[in-house]
Amino acid sequence: MSGSHGSKAELRKTLLRMRSGFTEGFREEAERGIARHALELPELSGASRTVAAYVSMGAEPGTRALLEALRERGARVLLPVLLPDNDLDWAAYEGPDALVRTSRGLYEPTGRRLGPDAVTGAHAVLLPGLAADANGLRLGRGGGSYDRVLTRLEAGGATPALVVLLYGHEVLEHVPAEPHDRPVDAVVTPDGVRRFGRPGSR
Repeated sequence: MSGSHGSKAELRKTLLRMRSGFTEGFREEAERGIARHALELPELSGASRTVAAYVSMGAEPGTRALLEALRERGARVLLPVLLPDNDLDWAAYEGPDALVRTSRGLYEPTGRRLGPDAVTGAHAVLLPGLAADANGLRLGRGGGSYDRVLTRLEAGGATPALVVLLYGHEVLEHVPAEPHDRPVDAVVTPDGVRRFGRPGSR
C-alpha cells in the first residue's frame, strides 16, 4: 500500500475498510505473530518491566495474547480507562476475567485507578494505530487520547519506548503529519519488527 492518500481522514477510511474485510482466521494468526515478535523486544522482555498497553477491539491487531504473555512473564501491565473528556486513566491488568465491557464498547480493567500520570512510569508504551510511515510517524484513529498520553510523557520527561502494533500492509512510505505528531520507536507487525530509533528511549 503506497500511502499517497491526501488526508488523514481519507487514509483512515481506506485502512478501516480494509480491516473490516479480514477474516477471523487472519486476525487470529496476525495476533499470534504480533505477540511473538513483540515479546522479542528487549523493552518488553524483563520481568521487572512496566508496560502500558491496551485491549484491542474489533478488527484491530489483536493484543490479548500479548497481554497474557507479558503478565505471565511477571511484567506489570497497565491498561487504559477512557475518561469522559477522552483522556486516559490507567489500572493494572489482572487477567482477562478482570476486564469489563463499558458502554462505549471498550474493555477496561476493573482494578484501582492509578491516575493519568501512571503512564509516565512505563518502560514501554504500546500504541494503537492505523498506520505508520518510514519516519516512524503514527496515524491514530483521530480521537486524541494518545496524543494526550504522548504530551504527558514529554511534559514529565519520560522516555519509554513507543511501539505501535499494526498489520504488515499498514507500514507505509508516508502518512499525513501535523506539527504535534510524534514519531514512535518501533512498529510490530505479524511479520516482524521495524525500528526507527529515537535518542533517549529506555
